[in-house]
Amino acid sequence: MEIRRDVVPRDPGSPRTAITIGAYDGVHTGHRTVIAEVRRLAAERDLASAVVTFDRHPASVVRPESAPLLLTDPGQKLEQLATTGVDLTMEVPFDEVRAMESAEEFVRTVLVDCVGAAVVVVGEDFHFGHQRHGNVALLREMGDDLGFEVLGLGLVGPDGSPARDHEQVSSTFIRRALARGDLERANAMLGRPYEVRGVVGGGDRRGRELGFPTANVRVDPAILLPEDAVYAGWYERPDGTVHATAISLGTRPHFYDDGALLLEAHLLDVGGPGSGGPDLYGEEARVRFVRRLRGQQSFDGLDALVEQLHRDVADARAALA
Repeated sequence: MEIRRDVVPRDPGSPRTAITIGAYDGVHTGHRTVIAEVRRLAAERDLASAVVTFDRHPASVVRPESAPLLLTDPGQKLEQLATTGVDLTMEVPFDEVRAMESAEEFVRTVLVDCVGAAVVVVGEDFHFGHQRHGNVALLREMGDDLGFEVLGLGLVGPDGSPARDHEQVSSTFIRRALARGDLERANAMLGRPYEVRGVVGGGDRRGRELGFPTANVRVDPAILLPEDAVYAGWYERPDGTVHATAISLGTRPHFYDDGALLLEAHLLDVGGPGSGGPDLYGEEARVRFVRRLRGQQSFDGLDALVEQLHRDVADARAALA
């Protein structure tokens, strides 16, 4: 997949494109359905297939006080888009100047002059441009003048078929599912386990003292974390090795009441650095949430906590088998 970031006029000799436009946060099954249609049209009409997206979520500039937490960081988003088989991703820089750009100007400078749109595929509820004045009707009107076709698609369910409102796939619905701990629904809409990334930092080593060493993964606060709970999942190291993992996400109410949120990953069958295990400090971790095991809770004493940790490990192992 080619990635472009400079909004400049295209080479007149380059192929025109079938494109889709959007924030594409999460690159979920609904997004993939749209991109599959883009690729089908591109192959049918001898065009290049393209996604036009942004280097940050537009809401983080337009309304930062209420911008949603992200399902994917910029690197994750590009990686997921590459798995769709699309030929080109145009990552448009989004800032205050771009936010003031009219919908008409965006169409001319980005869709036509930069990527050479021949077919534009978007959801029927798509809006864009300053104050979201652009919509499918405007795209069709401009397409008639500027030589591109517009296809508006209805929203779909996780299986890619048309869906009723409460069954539709959207980044908003995925965020809601994660926030209430409905990991099964969130992962179904994503088409994969939800993943967050961060660097492993030092902790107070309480897990190691209890016989359950953990990697304390520091996630960018702009990224959405699921509901505070204990999960089964996978932990990927920079070298690509993947480990079955019991994940604790929360404030550790048994020890502290300061509200500090921690993501702690206990790699199953892997000891800590002092017992022959790998030294994870300073590494980037990729943590994938597969199944919610239980909510966070306090315990009457350390013995009760350790007993529960043993159950959590067994439950995680069973969930990932």
